[in-house]
Amino acid sequence: MTTFAPRTADEATEALRWALAAGEAFEIVGSQSKRTLGRPVNVANVLDVSGLSGIVSYEPAELVLTARAGTPLHVIEAALAEHGQCLAFEPPDFRRLLAADVPGATAEDAQAASGTLGGVVATGLSGPRRFKVGAVRDHLLGIAAVSGRAEAFVAGGKVVKNVTGYDIPKLMAGSYGTLAVLTEITMKVLPAPEDVRTLIVAGLDVPAAVDAMTRVLQSALDVSGACHLPAEIALAGKPADVVATAFRLEGFAVSVEFRAKELAARLGSLGAVTVLRDAECAAFWRDVRDVAPFAESADWVWRLSVPPAAAPALVARIQREFPTAKWFLDWAGGLVWLAVSPNGGSAGDSSAPRGVTDSVAQIRGLLGDGGGHATLFRAPARVRAVAEVFQPQPLALAALSQRVKSQFDPRGILNPGRMYADV
Repeated sequence: MTTFAPRTADEATEALRWALAAGEAFEIVGSQSKRTLGRPVNVANVLDVSGLSGIVSYEPAELVLTARAGTPLHVIEAALAEHGQCLAFEPPDFRRLLAADVPGATAEDAQAASGTLGGVVATGLSGPRRFKVGAVRDHLLGIAAVSGRAEAFVAGGKVVKNVTGYDIPKLMAGSYGTLAVLTEITMKVLPAPEDVRTLIVAGLDVPAAVDAMTRVLQSALDVSGACHLPAEIALAGKPADVVATAFRLEGFAVSVEFRAKELAARLGSLGAVTVLRDAECAAFWRDVRDVAPFAESADWVWRLSVPPAAAPALVARIQREFPTAKWFLDWAGGLVWLAVSPNGGSAGDSSAPRGVTDSVAQIRGLLGDGGGHATLFRAPARVRAVAEVFQPQPLALAALSQRVKSQFDPRGILNPGRMYADV
């Protein structure tokens, strides 16, 4: 395997020119903290962009930061914290969850590697605050990148209100490096909350919990997190062996205090209420964000996105067909994290390709008629190589995806097969 490690955008462009001339393809990597998301990329060359690192400009008064794509996330978060600001979409840290499946790496290696800004944008993954502030793509203002044609380009800008034609930066969010190599990224940042508090009500079943979360989100209480955790799910700050439905309040201290009293009054009629503050509160939502309860298991992990109203029926089907599976709800029921033993269902031998295909189809069948999509988030490489990791696209959308791919990467030299067999 040959590794190219560009230090500048020009060097990245030269590497892609070489690939085009030689008829070769690249797997694009940074810190490798998310390398095992998606299908395995079976090519002989690696383009390591971790050397494209450093904050280019940061204007706290304008709430705008520009950094090179390989900049470690912890460097960016530290710079923002000095000015009381943050990436409001709460980029998850999946190092623990994915550590066991990083090729050639130990758990200690995975813990030492910090995710990069480019990886955050390329995967488009957001944390518990998503339903309130939007996803990664909603905070992405501009990019510099190199397409699969070995052509450097820029798109978007460095202002929050930016109207410059097609919104190519948003197209890059969640494209998993299949369209272009990101070299520089401009993000909108927001003030970090002055005070944070979490209220947990105990004992609700799934329908009651989803109903409570929906009602609270529709109120003027302005919650920034809402999740539901079964009794067997253990994480920081959660009462042990208790079914817990949690709500997070953030903002100025006076506002949080007032809203917390209002929320406690509403939840008091539903069950016993526990309050988390400060470090305990932060640790709780960090574990939810990073899917910490599933980090130490060998289960396949699925990420199911559904309309919140469909969550109770989905959970009922999970409990019926996979009685030993573990799960919890985030985004007020709109996101279901599911951990299933490879042999925990009835689809047959999960070690054989046919068994993998049947097992994956069985999980996607859980969605029923309620809509949504299912992503195989963690599984061994042999499984991801034969499975549809991402939700299969309708024919019209698949054709559109293929046309977009052909425009940006006509020779298929960027992360070939990472998302779908032909993308």
